[in-house]
Amino acid sequence: MQAQTEYTIKTLNNISRTGLDLLTDRFHLVDDAADPDAILVRSADLHNMPLTDNIRFIGRAGAGTNNIPIDRCSEAGIVVANAPGANANGVKELVLTGMLLTSRDILGAIKWVEGLDTSSDVCKTVEAGKKQFVGPEIAGKTLGVIGLGATGQKIAGMGVDLGMTVVGYDPFLSVNSALHLDSRVHYVEDIKDIFKHCDYISLHIPLTATTKNLVNKELLDLAKENLVLLNIARGGLVDLPALKEALAARRIKNYVVDFPDQETLSLPYTINMPHIGASTPESEENSAKMIVEEMMEYLALGNIRNSVNFPNCSMGPINSIHRITVLHKNIPSMVAQITTILAEENMNISDLLNRHKNGWAYTMVDLDSHVNERLRDRLNAIEGVVRVRLIR
Repeated sequence: MQAQTEYTIKTLNNISRTGLDLLTDRFHLVDDAADPDAILVRSADLHNMPLTDNIRFIGRAGAGTNNIPIDRCSEAGIVVANAPGANANGVKELVLTGMLLTSRDILGAIKWVEGLDTSSDVCKTVEAGKKQFVGPEIAGKTLGVIGLGATGQKIAGMGVDLGMTVVGYDPFLSVNSALHLDSRVHYVEDIKDIFKHCDYISLHIPLTATTKNLVNKELLDLAKENLVLLNIARGGLVDLPALKEALAARRIKNYVVDFPDQETLSLPYTINMPHIGASTPESEENSAKMIVEEMMEYLALGNIRNSVNFPNCSMGPINSIHRITVLHKNIPSMVAQITTILAEENMNISDLLNRHKNGWAYTMVDLDSHVNERLRDRLNAIEGVVRVRLIR
């Protein structure tokens, strides 16, 4: 019986022990590994890190992957995966906190009480002064959710449960997400409708070249009076000079952001939080468990889940003699070239699956024949192929 391949795993941040404890005997944590098979990371910046030929998988124990050089990884045949939705509940609760803080000026009220003269009649002063902190309830208001993935759907459901009217918009709505949309959420196809009609807007989309400064002057000028804008997603989604103008003119009531920088700290009527959306033990554990499971499944079986650069693709457990996987550019005749080589090498195909995404593709082939390095070399020689794996 063929010995099972063993893999070296390197972590660049503290990954929750709950996730690492899932590793089987085939996976070995080596923190100072110079040439690991996989890397697990949270917030460490990998953009200037050399990518050795042996690295096959980089897992982000969280949702955002801005700290990972996605294009460089794709060209090197490295699958980058994340843990979408693992921190969704933590983010949901922080969004609710932001809504409550801005609707009732709770921070201002607490600061005012803390500044009272304790030598005076505090109770009398409180009763006389509390009227300055009157604020509206959330129930009955309209919440706009931009981005309807795992986290956005939780925010939308929370809004409905709080008695709000919820309007959703997503420029990247997937079929899977669409199927799981709450029927009580009103979906719109024009982002302008969100700004025109909502009292609160919460952002839950990734930061990409197309979403940078998505919330711009045009949208802010359309905003409903006293809009509260909440950004617990990513810095860079909001045009800050335009927002500063809207806040100063009081067209926007408040901005709540979980990604503070020099500009946001100088914005008026803004609540800056220190990137704590996923800072709960539950979020860290969920993210670690999800990414460890994805990593083991890819390294051991070749199945891809929650990849940000290659298509999700799974053929389940290996029931054949061998499985080969090919990461390649999504170009014509690729599958034909792969199967031609397999036929020339007298390989008997028992199953084949091909998927593509954003210019890249993945082909999985189960074989009822034994394979060797000659086959790998021939497949690697196909133009557009970036990595070939012979699994078991």
